[in-house]
Amino acid sequence: MIDIGGGSLELGIGMDEEPDVAISLNLGAGRITRDLLPGDPPSAEDVKRARKFVRAEIAAAARPIIKHPDANRVVGTSKTLRSLARICGAAPSKEGDYVTRILERECLTAEMDRLASMTVAQRAKLSGVSAARAPQLLGGAIVAEAAMDILGVDSLEICPWAMREGMILRLLDHLDD
Repeated sequence: MIDIGGGSLELGIGMDEEPDVAISLNLGAGRITRDLLPGDPPSAEDVKRARKFVRAEIAAAARPIIKHPDANRVVGTSKTLRSLARICGAAPSKEGDYVTRILERECLTAEMDRLASMTVAQRAKLSGVSAARAPQLLGGAIVAEAAMDILGVDSLEICPWAMREGMILRLLDHLDD
């Protein structure tokens, strides 16, 4: 599981509701944008530096997940990942929550230079990208690409819900206790 929030990146792996391994890193899309990607658009050097930093942070922490037995299904649970999947051709939200949406690493990698060269206003005009999400989309793309590459994930399925909804479901599960 990969969840890119505004302030953190959450990685988890396991077979059931409780992950066997869960890792939280201060690599959220908003944090990366604020701390490492000044300018609109950011300079090529800043993008390169951000990509290098993110890759190093994930590589240093991801060993427990990499060493875990192979995952047969990888799920992404964030609006950032949903927006990136839309850029790569996934179905729009109007087609419903239960339409399978996939983010392919190959497509994401191919889009990186284009996203990096765009202003926030240009990113906001992309299909599936809201004006609120556009400022941190490049930061999220850098995190997503690095996580997918380091973890050996060629594609991930976009979950229509994110961590917030999971917390609500967990609370509902415990109401009967």
